Amino acid sequence: MHRPREPHWCVVKRVLRYLKGIIDYGLSYTPSSISLNAFCDSDWAGSPDNRKSKSGYGVFLGQNLISWSAKKQNMVFRSSKKVEYRSMALAADELYWL
Repeated sequence: MHRPREPHWCVVKRVLRYLKGIIDYGLSYTPSSISLNAFCDSDWAGSPDNRKSKSGYGVFLGQNLISWSAKKQNMVFRSSKKVEYRSMALAADELYWL
């Protein structure tokens, strides 16, 4: 940017304050076997407002979490089996990608 203005400097200061606050955070790695494992779970019609389900998964390389997701599904399912299947499909897609 050739001419930063006041809003730009405010954003830069905000980013620097954020970085200063998380300087002690980090990820740890525990040496272990090289095996890829995934776990998934879902909550059928868990939201009382719109009856949408929540699903999530975690992928581990040995003992170390390397990928995860948790979100509300974008459609309403009529059975818990379909919700579980969708959760497994999302985890399988992530495993295939990895």
